[in-house]
Amino acid sequence: QVQLVESGGGSVQAGGSLRLSCDASQYPYRRHCMGWFRQAPGKEREGVAVVGGDDVTKYADSVKGRFTLSRDNKNLYLQMNSLKSEDTAMYYCAGMPLSWSCPQPGAGIRGWNSWGQGTQVTVSS
Repeated sequence: QVQLVESGGGSVQAGGSLRLSCDASQYPYRRHCMGWFRQAPGKEREGVAVVGGDDVTKYADSVKGRFTLSRDNKNLYLQMNSLKSEDTAMYYCAGMPLSWSCPQPGAGIRGWNSWGQGTQVTVSS
């Protein structure tokens, strides 16, 4: 049963912007810890941004000041500005049934037990 569905990926030139969306309307814990992750070819999946039940957001150092996570009652978003070639990856939406003390983006994927299928972002220089 697919509960998280990403969209909005695509190909852009360096310096451009994209907005990713994650339809979480069928995910029962969408107001709990949720996050955006990415995985480049040959690399481990890494956290990009995380939001908790208190709507406090945390970002990986590599995207601070460029990416913004937001959400409404049904969706999770990731606004990506000033994109770089190193941002090229498959981007995933994830959730966990925890409201507080959400893992830091750099803590890996442990504990994140619901995932979308991913949306590809390609940034050309």
